[in-house]
Amino acid sequence: MEHMRIAELSRTTGVPVPTIKYYLREGLLPAGERTSPNQARYGEDHERRLRLVRAMVEVGGLPIAVVREVLAALDDPEKSLHKSLGTIEAAIGPAEPSTDDEVAVRQAEEFIARQGWDHKPQAPGFQALVSVLATARQIGHPGFVELLDDYARVGRTLAEMDLAYVLGMPSRDEVLEGVVVGSFLGDAAVAAIRRLARRDLSARRSAEVDSGSGADDAAPEPRPEC
Repeated sequence: MEHMRIAELSRTTGVPVPTIKYYLREGLLPAGERTSPNQARYGEDHERRLRLVRAMVEVGGLPIAVVREVLAALDDPEKSLHKSLGTIEAAIGPAEPSTDDEVAVRQAEEFIARQGWDHKPQAPGFQALVSVLATARQIGHPGFVELLDDYARVGRTLAEMDLAYVLGMPSRDEVLEGVVVGSFLGDAAVAAIRRLARRDLSARRSAEVDSGSGADDAAPEPRPEC
């Protein structure tokens, strides 16, 4: 394995040396191999971990305490892959306000039951869904719940794609790291593609409406004089 000094690690990853030293002090990056009292060497594991930390901090905007929690899940050999994935999803997901909206809770439970999915009432994803449904009702859109089954079909396809991507990676660490990075980039990509598709579809339908209106509203051609 190739070793590098901290300056080279900085050039390779694009992370400034002072930031690398900060991550080392905070325990987010393992110490390098000491070659002298003031020098250390770093390897590919450091490079990969540093890129992961950078993604969580700079792309995901996570606080250091949450990053430390995620890394602990990555490094815990006693945790099963499934439990590690759950810990990571809970840590990197946005905090959702709890709600006591009984109608929203019931709608979410009925939706989950229709899909045949396993869930826990305190799971972040379930709480997020309850919050969405409660908000929809509060702002006068109770019919929003009717979209959920269609969303589920798309969501399951996306989830299968996500897992196929990360489970094809060669090591457990890379699988878990892929979940972290993929959650940030995947969610952002889906949101961006959805906006692009919606804009294109809106433009096409508007053009169809305008075209139809133009034909109907056109003034009749004058009849020839006899």
